[in-house]
Amino acid sequence: MNKYVETLTVDNSVLALVDHQTGLLVSCRDMDPHLMTQNIKGLTSLAKTVNMPTVVTASMPDGPNGPVMPEITDILGDEIIERAGEINAWKSPEFKRAIAATGRKKIIMAGIVTDVCLMFPAISAVAEGYDVYAVVDASGTWNNTVMQAAMHRMSQAGVKVATWSSVLAEIMDDWRSEQGMELGEILAQHTTYRWVYNSYLSATNQK
Repeated sequence: MNKYVETLTVDNSVLALVDHQTGLLVSCRDMDPHLMTQNIKGLTSLAKTVNMPTVVTASMPDGPNGPVMPEITDILGDEIIERAGEINAWKSPEFKRAIAATGRKKIIMAGIVTDVCLMFPAISAVAEGYDVYAVVDASGTWNNTVMQAAMHRMSQAGVKVATWSSVLAEIMDDWRSEQGMELGEILAQHTTYRWVYNSYLSATNQK
């Protein structure tokens, strides 16, 4: 099957979060910072809910980039691969080993900043045979022009550009699935889907 029409599942995917650090976060201006934070929390909550393997890495967290944002560690815990200096996380042996150890070839990846911390490892992973989904709305960068350039370059290299809510829906697959309602609640917590979800709960006396 053409890899561009294959779908994400609970069993074939790993989540990689690259450099979502407090010092880098303040420089992101391509979207509202509150919205970006909600998107990141939604993506991490998705992984936690379905027990998806996750790999979190940070670039020199004791330096100006700062620690990983607490919104991530509060959900996924504080197991973080701290890189000594590699800008491209894919050049970190520890990061690559952690991805390979999951045995999964589809990487759901997000990073700050989009045009460096996400783009570089995404392209590098594709070059080594991985199928990478770049979650651009759970990433962030300096401005929208930079974001657009990064998306074009990733697409040209074979990276699949995605959003966190589409990833959630693809993983869920069916509202009748074991975690369908729980995933729906995550979507409601972090997007305007909350009005649809709350209306349904009220109509069915589940609220």
